[in-house]
Amino acid sequence: MNFKTGDKVVVIAGKDKGKEGKITKILRADNKVIVEGANIVKKHVKPSGNQPGSIVEVEAPIHASNVMILDPKTKKRTRIGHNVDKNGKKVRVAKKSNESID
Repeated sequence: MNFKTGDKVVVIAGKDKGKEGKITKILRADNKVIVEGANIVKKHVKPSGNQPGSIVEVEAPIHASNVMILDPKTKKRTRIGHNVDKNGKKVRVAKKSNESID
């Protein structure tokens, strides 16, 4: 998976298609990501101690194949490629504009 926490992505499939947001968490074992403001579900929380029970809205994971990174130059969705910079370090680049993502 080529995503990192903090990457700006757009959802390309599902009920939230077209929504943009930052990746808040990556679940590498399940190949899923959590995007802020996308795939909102209601969760029932049981009362505990002095806190009453309630229904809260949380972001559920989205499969990584259903999100694409936003190109930093054109602000459109793009694929991720890899190049080696002058210092010999491997960097992620946007395929559309060949702009560095990191």
